[in-house]
Amino acid sequence: MKKYQDIMQYESDIWAAADLLIAAGIKQSKFPEYMMPYFALVMLESRLRREMQKLIEEEGLSRDEDHEEFIEAFKDLECGYNEYIIEHGKTLADICKSDKTFDQDYKNYLNGFDSQIRMLLGIERGADESKFLNITGINAELKKKGILFNTVSKWSEIDFADFDNSEITTLEEHIKRKWADISAETAGEQYTPNDIISLIAEIVGAKVRNRGNKFLSIYDPTCGGGNLLFGVGDRLQKKYGHEYVYMYGRDFNDSLYALAAIESSFRKNTEIEYGNTLTSRVFKGKTFDVSVANPPYGISWKGYENDVRKDESGQFRYYPSISDGQLLFMQHIVSHLNDDGFAVEVHNGSTLFSGDAGGGESNIRKYMFDNDWIEAIIQMPSDEFFNTGIYTYLWVINKDKPADRKDKVILINGSNGWKQLKKSRGSKRREMLAEHREAIVKALLDFENCDIAKVFDKWHFYYNKQPITLINIDDNRKSVLDTIAGEKPYSLKLGKIYLHDRELEPSEENFALLKSINIKEENVRFVEKNGTAYHFDNDKNTIVKTSDNKVEKLGCGVFTIKLPKNKKTGTFSFSVSIGAEYISDYEIISYKPDAEENKAHIQAFIDKYITKPYYLKDEPIVGVELNFNKEFYVPEKIEKVDDILAELAGLEKALKDLEGGLKL
Repeated sequence: MKKYQDIMQYESDIWAAADLLIAAGIKQSKFPEYMMPYFALVMLESRLRREMQKLIEEEGLSRDEDHEEFIEAFKDLECGYNEYIIEHGKTLADICKSDKTFDQDYKNYLNGFDSQIRMLLGIERGADESKFLNITGINAELKKKGILFNTVSKWSEIDFADFDNSEITTLEEHIKRKWADISAETAGEQYTPNDIISLIAEIVGAKVRNRGNKFLSIYDPTCGGGNLLFGVGDRLQKKYGHEYVYMYGRDFNDSLYALAAIESSFRKNTEIEYGNTLTSRVFKGKTFDVSVANPPYGISWKGYENDVRKDESGQFRYYPSISDGQLLFMQHIVSHLNDDGFAVEVHNGSTLFSGDAGGGESNIRKYMFDNDWIEAIIQMPSDEFFNTGIYTYLWVINKDKPADRKDKVILINGSNGWKQLKKSRGSKRREMLAEHREAIVKALLDFENCDIAKVFDKWHFYYNKQPITLINIDDNRKSVLDTIAGEKPYSLKLGKIYLHDRELEPSEENFALLKSINIKEENVRFVEKNGTAYHFDNDKNTIVKTSDNKVEKLGCGVFTIKLPKNKKTGTFSFSVSIGAEYISDYEIISYKPDAEENKAHIQAFIDKYITKPYYLKDEPIVGVELNFNKEFYVPEKIEKVDDILAELAGLEKALKDLEGGLKL
């Protein structure tokens, strides 16, 4: 086996195994499916061997001399078991020394694992059982292609036994990032890069270190392979002195869950569960000190919509658009936080502003702001994640905000705090250095305006969407309500209807014709039995009444045409009425938290800006949205005209000089 001092040196060896897959004609998009099981296998063996060595060193036990005692002591560790490795000291590398005995030895090796690990690896699982890493199926495929022995041999050269959990987790993050780059199945899933994990851990550590709590529970409802959960947990222990960190996670991706669950077996106080976080609550009734999460972006929840809507736990107050379930996870997380709980979640920009007032997204934001749980929102640099270049945002949730932060929110613009990577990793072209992260944490802790942060009253992000009904008027600011129509429209004693001087007889065909045309623009006259005629003058935006050669402008209005049928005779007749033209509209108006003040504020706005007659039929709908670009907008400096002209003159001279040189 190769021995490296830096675990990241194994990355090239791992990807060298992919060369065999290429040669066998396996599509690159399928690489994760064929590589994950063996990565897990190598990780498992390395960790079992590391635990064995610790047992030998710390307990003074020998596998050969204290065989039975050694085995019992190892089983007591409850970190997994493999008879082949623990009892006989055989490794994957030993198996691969001979291709003649490989098949049987490899089978014995896999069956030597305990039942839990066999389940996670997917060893000889039934047709109705979850396959998880599906190593049995992958073994069979590679054997058919004639590369199983070579593949396992290549992986057997990798040895992580000298590295601790945190180091292996770091390597795993890099490997899974590459899997995300090449697999189409990971759309919407974002593997949190190491610098962002560090930032989240630093935020959490800074916020909870003064609580005097050596015990800390942390929950990730979309943990994937556990990189974010374990990465934050490790940092909280090593850097911030939380002696006991209990980590809980859940995921619905078979292979990633399996990797996280395998990892958890080598960590104390860790519980990883399988399943859809949004439809079943394995941690129902349990709350946590901290939550961290990077839920998938832009992923539809239509497939389990019924289950979500039937949820009786009360965790979902509102429902976002069916095309994106991010804000479902936000509600889930707050439902699992202690009364003084703290959370940091990664989301894309749609969570800030998507949806209209009264819609699901806006109502969820309002729910969070109404409860005063939002302490900060932090904009990350673009090109930070491995398979997307979009801006992302950290939502900092605090259920126990200090008194001086009540009803306040700080926006922190971290988008300019980055260093260009020498070599891009997928879409990740930038990384946040320690100095960039320190600036963000400092801004959060100081909670005051600075170069990268602004503090707002939370009400700043609320707004009124005020429904308003306008009464259309003509050029003389007159409506038919002022002349002919009252509370009820004026019904004509109709005689005839003319379209371009052609009389229209009452019929379904002519009724359809009148409904299809724009009466304001077409030459349509409605004539009463006494000869009084009405038509719409589109130029003046008014209904005109003509009677006895007298012309009267009645004001803006509309003709309403009906075609009643006589039940006895079966004949049709036209009926026409004149009424006001009502336009349904709305105004976006800033919000005041005091109800009476808000009402007066709306009225003042309407009085100032609405010039047509109106009435307010409905109460305003209150929404919440955030606009980072607006809050941190920096206007471009406009050049002076003299400077522009001078620059043009310089260019013109340079062009003439060039032309002169060409003539020579």
